[in-house]
Amino acid sequence: MEAEKRKIILIGNPNVGKSMVFNYLTGLYATVSNYPGTTVDVTRGRMRLNGVRFEVVDTPGIYSLIPTSEEEQVTRRLLFEEHPDLVIHIVDAKNIRRSLRMTLQLLDAGFRVLLQLNMMDEAQKAGRRINIRILQERLGIPVVATSAAEGYGLKELKQQILLWKTIAARPVLLSPDIEQVIARISAQLDFVDQLSKKGMTKRIIAVLLLERDAGMQKLILSRPGGVRVRKELEQCAGLYPQGMEFLLTVQRQAEVDRLLEHCIRQEGGESHPFHDKVNRWTREPFTGAVVLIFVIYLGLYQFVGRFGAGYLVDYMNQEVFGDFLLPLLQALIDKYIELDWLKSLLMGEYGVITLGFRYAAAIILPVVGTFFLAFALLEDSGYLPRLALLLNNMFKWFGLNGRAVIPLTLGFGCGTMAVMVTRTLETRRERLLATFLLALAIPCSAQLGVVLAILSGSPRILLLWLGCLLFIFGLFGYISARIIPGQANAFYLEIPPLRMPRLSNVFLKAWTRMEMYFVEIVPIFVVVSCSLWLADELMLLERWISLMRPVMSLMGLPPVMGQVFLLGFFRRDYGTAGLFDLCAKGLLNEGQLLTAAVSLTVFVPCIAQTVMMVKERGFLVSLAILLVVALIALGSGWLVHFLYSILGF
Repeated sequence: MEAEKRKIILIGNPNVGKSMVFNYLTGLYATVSNYPGTTVDVTRGRMRLNGVRFEVVDTPGIYSLIPTSEEEQVTRRLLFEEHPDLVIHIVDAKNIRRSLRMTLQLLDAGFRVLLQLNMMDEAQKAGRRINIRILQERLGIPVVATSAAEGYGLKELKQQILLWKTIAARPVLLSPDIEQVIARISAQLDFVDQLSKKGMTKRIIAVLLLERDAGMQKLILSRPGGVRVRKELEQCAGLYPQGMEFLLTVQRQAEVDRLLEHCIRQEGGESHPFHDKVNRWTREPFTGAVVLIFVIYLGLYQFVGRFGAGYLVDYMNQEVFGDFLLPLLQALIDKYIELDWLKSLLMGEYGVITLGFRYAAAIILPVVGTFFLAFALLEDSGYLPRLALLLNNMFKWFGLNGRAVIPLTLGFGCGTMAVMVTRTLETRRERLLATFLLALAIPCSAQLGVVLAILSGSPRILLLWLGCLLFIFGLFGYISARIIPGQANAFYLEIPPLRMPRLSNVFLKAWTRMEMYFVEIVPIFVVVSCSLWLADELMLLERWISLMRPVMSLMGLPPVMGQVFLLGFFRRDYGTAGLFDLCAKGLLNEGQLLTAAVSLTVFVPCIAQTVMMVKERGFLVSLAILLVVALIALGSGWLVHFLYSILGF
């Protein structure tokens, strides 16, 4: 019989390399699922060391055991409910003084902890020298120095994991008077044995109560026996008017400083004048705007728009599919298949191959692939947090703060993933506003790339399209922030150092995202193709086009555009690919092209994004967003057509 599986939980602040460590330990084998009762994703994997099986859990970023977001709540629940055999606390070696407070909290909670000082290469470049041996002796737990990006120290990490049974779980004692308070409250917690079964010691319950953790107070003080605990807490409040949570924080920091005394030596570090200039340029308003324009021009317009949606799409669509694959498959089908309806289903106008697979592989995949490469470069370089800092003041106009730049930027890759990432925003109002803006005016990479490819031949139309989109985003973002009650939260975000992206990390991130995206869209494209084929056979498409004729007429568009809007409902990128076909056939003039591009870009999100919206925001809220966005899209199309006709561009 195989030995019992051991559980390891990886925790740490955001952007400390947890995912890289997870990928190294598990060999990229992973399953991603929502934690029960939440919409927060948790990644699980497995590994085997010297015949011992381990389950490895990668958790959302956490700064403290006192949660301030849904992600931190999930990480704390994982720690206390899943009984890990070992907790690996991954910290940025450059910020060890701040991060070590969390290590003390974990020891206070009675976990077996292995401290991993990651990004040691960056700490050393900054001139910071850390004596690992002394720190390990003082903490009484294993300390491993690593650089996950460079592959340094990871073998030693595996060796220390194998010694998990020898790692002691011991709290770090505070001052005698504080320890007496903790002991008195712990003595009143005999009625919480059930919580002890979930991995929560009486000591950590007492500490969390003293730190005014809302969840713990609700859980304990409402129970029979909670009256005695409340009296102890009130007595403490009278003795320590400055607040026990403040005293505990101060004492933990003092303990951290004691632990790090003579452990850290600063030796000046390497001087990088140009690197320092670039770092400053990305954060200052004027130079930051110039850098952003350069990134948009080079990354989105040239690389994604011109190269991905232009050259690669033309090559895949015309040479690979048009000149080679489609004629070959048509010949094989004509030879071996006699049923006309099946031939039509596979190779007809709405065929699974001619429409579904061709759109997915020839038109969408090159655009998505180039976008995810560009996004991974920005992510690995550390530019995205700087972009959040730069745009924070502008986002206040939309009821958001700089943190929203992450899901909104990711929306240019895939709206479905971006809606899911809105859960990182702190309030329900911010998540709702970001979801609305993603549904309204953030085109996904496939849609954006194809539109850029279509409009790149006419710079004037391209600029008008961009101006319309920015106006719609700004106007309705401003209005929605005034209609929905509440205020934006204070903005705080850790700014990692700028670094040269590692191509292996960039390609790995891009490949993983591209694979997930492609696996998601191919079945949908096949279903959509089959649905359109069946609708065409039953003459339903003609009825739809007939119903949409008055709407298309108001926007000055040909009736066939009704079919493109239908495709856009199934998937935004599918609709834009249909627009690509109409332009290739020369069925739209410049004015119609501008009207179609604006209204189709703003049109309702695809089915996959809609499903994610329902999951995250609820059915009624999602339905309201869809109706509002549809009205804005059609109204914008009519207004653009009217102004274009009147002004006579």
